[in-house]
Amino acid sequence: MIKIILADDHNVVRNGIKTLLDQERDMTIIAEATDGQQVLQLLEQCGTNLPDVVITDVNMPVMNGMELIEAINERYPSLRTLVLSMLDHERYITQSFRAGCKAYILKTVSAEELLFAIRHICKYNERYLSAEISLKMLDEMLFAPEAATPNDHKQPIELSKRELEVLTLIADGYTNLEIAEKLFTSKRTVEGHRQNLIDKTGTRNTASLIRFAIQHKYVA
Repeated sequence: MIKIILADDHNVVRNGIKTLLDQERDMTIIAEATDGQQVLQLLEQCGTNLPDVVITDVNMPVMNGMELIEAINERYPSLRTLVLSMLDHERYITQSFRAGCKAYILKTVSAEELLFAIRHICKYNERYLSAEISLKMLDEMLFAPEAATPNDHKQPIELSKRELEVLTLIADGYTNLEIAEKLFTSKRTVEGHRQNLIDKTGTRNTASLIRFAIQHKYVA
C-alpha cells in the first residue's frame, strides 16, 4: 500500500485528488495539509511510520512547496516528493528537482498519468516529468532559435525600474492580472510592459524572455 500525504491550500483540488486516489486499491491518503509547515508537523507525528510519498503544490502559504521539498530532503531523504502544480516554467521545474523532488506533474494531466507517476517513483525510485512538460521543452529545443548568450549583447539593454519589477514578477510565475494587483496598475499596462520587454530583448515569448532574463542576470 502506497501511503500518501497531500499538501495543497485549495480544498477543491485536495478533495478531487483524494477522491481519485481513494479508488485505487494500492494507494491511501493518510493525511492532508494546507501548507508545508503542516506537512512537517505531520511527519514528526508519524515517527518511524513515514508515508511513501508527499504530493505538494508549489505555491502555498506559510511554507511553500520548494521549501518543503528541501526540508524533507534534508530530514527524510528516503521520502519521495511529487510536485503537482499549474506552473510549467522551466525555472520551477529545475528548482524542484534540484531541491530533491522525484516527480513534477501539471494539474492538467490525466488521472492515469498521475497514478502512473506515483507508482513509478515508488517502484523504481526514479525521477518523472509529465509528458506535457517534456513535449513543451522538446518543442522549444527543436523550434526556438539559438538561445542568446551573455556575450551576444555587447551593450546591456536598458530597462526601466518598472520594467525590471514586471520582469521579476513574470519570472516568479505571476499572471498579468496578479502583477497589476501587486504594482497597483492596470492589466493593460502590465501587458504593455510585457510586450516591451519581449521587443527589447528580441525574445519570442514569455518562456524565452524568462530564459533571457536569467542568462543575463536581470533576475536571480
